[in-house]
Amino acid sequence: MTDNSEPFEQTFREMFRRHAAGVAIITVNYQDEPYGFTATSVASLSAKPPRFTFNMARSSRSWPAVANTQYLGVHMLGLENQELAARFARPGNRFEGNHWEIGPHGVPILKDVAGWLIGEIQMRLSFENNAVVVVQVVDGQVGGEGSPLLYHGGAYGQPVPLDYEI
Repeated sequence: MTDNSEPFEQTFREMFRRHAAGVAIITVNYQDEPYGFTATSVASLSAKPPRFTFNMARSSRSWPAVANTQYLGVHMLGLENQELAARFARPGNRFEGNHWEIGPHGVPILKDVAGWLIGEIQMRLSFENNAVVVVQVVDGQVGGEGSPLLYHGGAYGQPVPLDYEI
């Protein structure tokens, strides 16, 4: 049997480079060590009860922490958090410094973000080398107003208002 998806891999990559996505950071405390990574796949699942989802590679260094803990945090980023997003997207010590503190349920909370939620993992659905994680919110805080940080075309950006009024 031949794999017919290969000719569309480049098309797939290019299409999702053109799809603007909000930028978030997922954090988790596993065996008293903080883990975190930048994610553009965070999505609202339901408002009642409040749930969100995100996707991640099971080959990620953070997967064992997400796979084996009960609570995690999601931090929505604003335009001023671009450096933080880049830090959590690269290898290295992402928690060196005073940009975070321990929050509810022992979850690392990042400071000065657009907002954060703590959630209890309800489901981990593995598919090949990836996973979809479903999380129910148990705590959270909204940060200050500002422009959201977007990822588009391989770079961080911001929404631009249109010269159109309804």
